[in-house]
Amino acid sequence: KDMLKIIEAYEAMIAAMPEKPAECAALQALTAELDLPFLCSDAPQLIAESLDGVTRVRGIVKDLKNFARVDASPEWGPANLHECLDSTLNIAHHESKYKTTVVKDYGTLPDVECLPSQLNQVFLNLLVNAAQAIPENGQGTITVRTSADDENVRVEISDTGCGIAPENIKKIFDPFFTTKPIGTGTGLGLSLSYGIIKRHHGRIEVGSEVGRGTTFRITLPIRHVAAPDD
Repeated sequence: KDMLKIIEAYEAMIAAMPEKPAECAALQALTAELDLPFLCSDAPQLIAESLDGVTRVRGIVKDLKNFARVDASPEWGPANLHECLDSTLNIAHHESKYKTTVVKDYGTLPDVECLPSQLNQVFLNLLVNAAQAIPENGQGTITVRTSADDENVRVEISDTGCGIAPENIKKIFDPFFTTKPIGTGTGLGLSLSYGIIKRHHGRIEVGSEVGRGTTFRITLPIRHVAAPDD
């Protein structure tokens, strides 16, 4: 803004110097060559877009830090699962932004004693799987629902995708089992998720209907009871 004020002052000075046509003509030629009016109108827009980009980057970094808990202790501790889910939804957004609508049906949850970064990994695996289950040329819905009772919290992630065949339901938590095309999946995501939920002394269950969609339901105790290997 300060530089634009100086430029406006110079332009006013040039207009007030008709007695020096040669100098004015040279400055006017340079102004035309550099397309000064465009630069003056474009610079504020560029700065505004840069500030918007920096704000977006700040949000992405915050989500990544929340997702990975890079500045938190790896010890068991209380976590807000809604914040975990929101950060993970932002991380997974690239998988679903063009073909899915995300619906959040959050209940009232207490903080849960857990390993947040590990639960974030579970949520990410389920959300990416849900997005990939929806055909590329279709539009689907992913619903994230939470609820709680006196002892447990529940997180459900549902999709309106292709569903899982009955003969595969019992295999989906097996290491290296996948129905995805070669090069698309490792077959480890659900197996690792199962192990993480078991480490939290919780349960992960699945219900699915071919052509209608799939729901994963995670049940976690609110208070962690330490095991010898925790």
